[in-house]
Amino acid sequence: MASTPSPGPSGTPSGTPPSGPSGTPSPGPAGAGTAPVFRSRYPDIEPVSEPLHEAVLGRAAGYGSEPALVDGLTGAVVSYARLDRDHRRIAAALAAAGVRKGDVVALHSPNSTGYPAVLYGALRAGATVTTAHPLATAEELARQLRDSAARWIVTAAPCLETARRAAELTPGIGEIFVFDRAEGHTGVAAMLDSTAPEPAVPVDPDQDVALLPYSSGTTGTPKGVMLTHRSLVTNLVQAHRLIPLRPGDRVLAVLPFFHIYGLVGLMSAPLRNGATVVVLPRFDLEGFLAAVEKHRVTTLYVAPPIVLALAKHPAVARYDLSSVRHVFSAAAPLDAEIAAACAARVGVPLVRQAYGMTELSPGCYAVPLDEPAPPPGTVGLLFPSTEMRLLRLDDPGRCVGPGEDGEIAIRGPQVMKGYLGRPEATAEMIDADGWLRTGDVGRVDADGWLHVVDRVKELIKYKGFQVAPAELEALLLTHGGIADAAVIGVYDEDEGTEIPHAFVVRRPGGAGDSLTAADVAAHVAARVSPYKKVRRVSFVSGVPRAASGKILRRELRAARRSPRGTDPGDEDREGATP
Repeated sequence: MASTPSPGPSGTPSGTPPSGPSGTPSPGPAGAGTAPVFRSRYPDIEPVSEPLHEAVLGRAAGYGSEPALVDGLTGAVVSYARLDRDHRRIAAALAAAGVRKGDVVALHSPNSTGYPAVLYGALRAGATVTTAHPLATAEELARQLRDSAARWIVTAAPCLETARRAAELTPGIGEIFVFDRAEGHTGVAAMLDSTAPEPAVPVDPDQDVALLPYSSGTTGTPKGVMLTHRSLVTNLVQAHRLIPLRPGDRVLAVLPFFHIYGLVGLMSAPLRNGATVVVLPRFDLEGFLAAVEKHRVTTLYVAPPIVLALAKHPAVARYDLSSVRHVFSAAAPLDAEIAAACAARVGVPLVRQAYGMTELSPGCYAVPLDEPAPPPGTVGLLFPSTEMRLLRLDDPGRCVGPGEDGEIAIRGPQVMKGYLGRPEATAEMIDADGWLRTGDVGRVDADGWLHVVDRVKELIKYKGFQVAPAELEALLLTHGGIADAAVIGVYDEDEGTEIPHAFVVRRPGGAGDSLTAADVAAHVAARVSPYKKVRRVSFVSGVPRAASGKILRRELRAARRSPRGTDPGDEDREGATP
């Protein structure tokens, strides 16, 4: 990519000794002294230097008429042979339109059975793909387009107007393609009729960036995460050791493909292994349950809010879920009691968890399929060829051992190449020895099972999506009636997830005097994607800050346990003064 900075930490293997028991710390590598390093109980694997599109679809033609993708609403089927042909035709059409190696193609669409062909076709044409939230505002999308230096957009009809407005705000956009039909735009159906030659673009899997999803990391605003072909393919192989997929498995893809969890876990992993992906464009509980019943889904990859719905909603009892053999939850912490209730309701032995982040391509821990009775609440065992440390919370230069809490740090071939154009942010995330600090607090038991117990980072996880408090705070301060503001994440039992809670200081006089919680919520909602909306508001006399000016979020969390916070639309007359 033309805009890629000089290579940062690559996540290359550390050359550590052979794997031992995962719960037994062993001496770290040179320079680490006797710091405990946890290693996988699984044999090491060799990193895989292969283009992502070849790793996923290289065997597609051999599966022939077997179903690769099924539209969960209409039942329309895309065979493996057709998927193989389609992605090659799309690669040819994109190359004929001018897409060249290193160009960035933005994929801006809800889930559809056409999404994989476009994504892997763009990769085959030599492009890097940046995936964008289909509900992003034009301004949010434009920021991502500019930051990633995107030159091409592929969108869907419901998102087209937003894509057009974003393109107007972004210099250098060459063309907007559409999945559907729209006047003035080339549709994917026309691309499939292309007679242009299939491009043969050389790929350096170790250095070339395949995917550029956007993540807030541990703090701050969204940044482009450079994931190489090698890091992604290697992570697919690592995950397969613990949670294998096979032909005949049917995976329900309701989590969004633009998110790294959906893109790798629900799309790339099943298609690489000959399974069938049943695609839904969005989550609706009745539609979700109907798709499981109708298409005899065997494997569910979900997030905690869906687990909560499966555990408690009365509609679950009206559907036949007997085909389901496995339920996995990731993207955010899951309460052990809710997991157990969901398992009993669906009729599976347990809900298995996994753990990772965008910057890890994305996985590093999972509860294996062959483990019948893992400890309740665990996120699993360490992936092959992956190391983990727990950094002391009061002294990150030192580490703790089993049974103690520490910040989780990961090293392995799945670690990102770095943040696009942000070497300083990369250096803050990954140290000189290749250890990536996750911002999550964990504890490992004597057998190597990891529990995620807290979060060091400020990031809010709303239904698995990242919400950066700093982004919302900056928006709040653009309101004329707000003098100061801070945002934290608070757990909402009804939604089964963290939600953004804003603490707002009114500006005396003018708009500040009459400012309500509904006004605050509406101001933010008009400027962000729906998942970023402020969902609870408290008015305070001041925002607690350190001498440096940094917001003391821990004091806000402590303060809200006593005074009453309010939902948007209701004014908090008592306030919540820290």
